[in-house]
Order: sequence, then structure tokens, then C-alpha cells
Amino acid sequence: MTQAQPGVIRYSDIDPLPLVRLLARFGLLLDTEPAGATIPGSYWGDEEAGLVGSMLKIREDTPIHSILHETCHYICMDDRRRKGLDTDAGGDYAEENAVCYLQILLSDELPGMDRHRMMSDMDAWGYTFRLGSARAWFERDAEDARGWLLSHRLIDKNEKPSFQLRDRDRDE
Repeated sequence: MTQAQPGVIRYSDIDPLPLVRLLARFGLLLDTEPAGATIPGSYWGDEEAGLVGSMLKIREDTPIHSILHETCHYICMDDRRRKGLDTDAGGDYAEENAVCYLQILLSDELPGMDRHRMMSDMDAWGYTFRLGSARAWFERDAEDARGWLLSHRLIDKNEKPSFQLRDRDRDE
């Protein structure tokens, strides 16, 4: 994205402690850059979150959807990609869908954010889904993403996050 979108929840809008605790469950550390600074490891630039190794880089104006999206890339990638991580999370179409699905589920872990608000923010930001909205996709068209997460043991059959990272060796 090239310009800030109004109305989405940003890092500065939430209590940071639950987010820091959530990230720590996955071995991620949060690094906040000064206002207006370039965010290292940001694939899209501007206020979008960045990934460098196990460090999630943000600014106060970084949207929560971006923070959770990059967090979920870290969770969903295999160990080999995680070890060399700098900016581009990589992955294929199926993994990208799983990332979007998991970010919706993980949003329930943050006070002031839940899956409905996450889907609304994703729509406002410009995420695109075949059925026209994040909610329609999540509820009626995301069986493949759910199956991917289940097969990699990142969620259980009740769609509860396992709070584990994907491990290529375990998945083979």
C-alpha cells in the first residue's frame, strides 16, 4: 500500500502487552521504529510490518492486520525459509491463503480486535478475495486454507491456534 488508510486499527490503538505476549509464543520479538522511519524488512514499505529473522519490525502507525499477517507468514513458513528470512516471506498460493486465514483466527487473541474487525480492516485495506470480502471468503470459500493449517498442525479441528511454528521435518 502506498498511503495510509483511515479507520483500521493500528499498533498505537491497542495495549501492546497482549501483542508482545502473542508474538513471544511464536519466538518473535517486536521492534518499534520511530515515526516516519523506514521499516526494515517491510515488503510493501510505508507503514507495513517487516520481518528480519525472528524480529517483527513496525511503527506506531502500523496496522494490526499487517502485524498479524507478517506474524502468520513467520508461523507458516518452514524452518529453512525462517532461518534466512529478510523481507520476502516467500511461499506459494496455498500458504498465502493459510496466512490470511490464520491472521483472522489470531486476531481473537488481542483485546480490542477480533475476527470480525480483522476482516473489516482487511477489506478496508484492499485485500482481495473471490467472493468480494474477507468474511465471505473466510466463511464460504476458505476450506483449502483451513485444510492447509490443519495438515501442518497450526490449528486444531475446532480452529484453535496450536501456537506452534510449522516445522518442515515434522510435516514430511
